[in-house]
Amino acid sequence: MIAIVTGASRGIGRATAILAAERGYDVCVNYLRDSAAAGETVKAIQGVGRRAIAVRGDVGSERDVTALFTEVDRQLGPLDALVNNAGILERQTRVEAMTADRLERVFAVNAIGPFLCAREAVRRMSLKHGGRGGAIVNVSSAASRIGSAGEYIDYAASKGALETMTLGLAREVAEEGIRVNAVRAGHIYTDIHASGGEPNRVQRLSATIPMKRGGDPIEVARAILWLLSSDASYVTGTFLDVTGGR
Repeated sequence: MIAIVTGASRGIGRATAILAAERGYDVCVNYLRDSAAAGETVKAIQGVGRRAIAVRGDVGSERDVTALFTEVDRQLGPLDALVNNAGILERQTRVEAMTADRLERVFAVNAIGPFLCAREAVRRMSLKHGGRGGAIVNVSSAASRIGSAGEYIDYAASKGALETMTLGLAREVAEEGIRVNAVRAGHIYTDIHASGGEPNRVQRLSATIPMKRGGDPIEVARAILWLLSSDASYVTGTFLDVTGGR
């Protein structure tokens, strides 16, 4: 089995890529900047006896996405699974201070990128196109239903777009052997919060979570791998919250 995990050099993506390998996948580790971290993910995958490649690419770039999938075709073989994990956020601010450039960056990676990756995956996996079926899991966020007022409304809105795509695409390709689902991650201990200017954000908000703690990337990865697995063979167009009850 072959899987692509976007944004797999760190956090949820890295945990997902390694767990996928442990579950029998050969994995393409997509990354944008940190080649050393991507290389470490590749080594971890190889350490459990699976094939792995690291492919640099900005999922917000159509050219990079096309090249990513072409490289997987060449080096690994027919695709079985796609995890649209890559995502960005920018510094915490109110809508009144957001620029068009910021909005374009956030939506390019968080919404347009998954569309482009899903397009390439469907072209390869759909029974209609001679594929053997497969599964797509989009990594969303509880922000999509909370709104992230005063912090990241643009990020939350981009995840809302991703969820609408999840539902529509699931229905569009259901009879073509492709299942499409999403995982909503809650407050997870990853480096993304530093990008927003508050590295300790999860710790600050832990008291607002019913379970009174932040999540670990592996807890999200396990949900993703379940949705990819045959155990979820009758599950499509659905959303699994991994939020500690929030």
